Amino acid sequence: MQHNEKADSPQLYSWEASSEKDTIGFAEALAKLAVPGTVLAVDGDLGAGKTRFAQAFAAAIGVRGIVNSPTYTIIKEYEGEHLPFYHMDVYRLTLPEADELGLDEYFHSEGVTLVEWASLIEPILPQERMSIQIVTTGPDSRRIICQPMGQPYESWCRQLEMLEKVDEGEKPTV
Repeated sequence: MQHNEKADSPQLYSWEASSEKDTIGFAEALAKLAVPGTVLAVDGDLGAGKTRFAQAFAAAIGVRGIVNSPTYTIIKEYEGEHLPFYHMDVYRLTLPEADELGLDEYFHSEGVTLVEWASLIEPILPQERMSIQIVTTGPDSRRIICQPMGQPYESWCRQLEMLEKVDEGEKPTV
């Protein structure tokens, strides 16, 4: 029975980042694969590095200037050299509020959408996305766990040579 459950749910992949530089490197590598309509659903505890990950990703797609957390503005739009970047922080939203704001329009746009605290709006996230959980493993080290939802994201995990993960204990929440 456990084997069938695993077959029905997307495979988990992990990336060990021993430093902030490694986390930035992962974000940059992922950004190279981004295409219009990419959705990254990012979760992690306070201080895990969600915004730092977003900043590194944005810089890698050519966003100039400062990218900071849209905690109070909910969403910030940036023009990148390669793609527009839509950075959301839905921590302060309820699901009905998020739905009312029409956030889903960004998910089907010509840019890349990165949603911090994405598990809070899981029902309105697109079916195809990359769910990312950033887990603090030390002062500067992180484990980045990805759950690709859809074939393009699955192939990205393989291209990035991420380790297939069996332990369900740290499964992304979205």
